[in-house]
Amino acid sequence: MINESRLFKILLGPHISEKSTILIENNNTVVLRVLRNSSKYEIKKAIKKIFNIEVNSIKTLLIKGKKKRRGNKISYSSNWKKAYVTLKKGQDINFMGSVE
Repeated sequence: MINESRLFKILLGPHISEKSTILIENNNTVVLRVLRNSSKYEIKKAIKKIFNIEVNSIKTLLIKGKKKRRGNKISYSSNWKKAYVTLKKGQDINFMGSVE
C-alpha cells in the first residue's frame, strides 16, 4: 500500500510544449513532470486518486540536466523525470479544476 501523502507529491505538474500539445489533441496522451524516484505504478495510482480517471498506459523517461556556463564556472540544471500518460477513451484531465 502506498502512503496517501506520497501520492499527492508524485505529480509535480504538466509539461507544456509543442509536442505535448499535439499528443493531447491526437493521442489523448498527457505529459507530466513527476518525482525522479516514482514508479509507473505509483504514477498510475496518483492519477486515479487525484483526478479520478482511468489510465491506459504510462511511459517514463529521465531527462538529463543541461550544462550552463557562466564565465569560468560550469553548472548543471537538475535531472528530472517525465511521464507520458495515455488515457482511456472519453477520459480527460482538467488541471485548472472547475473554473466558472
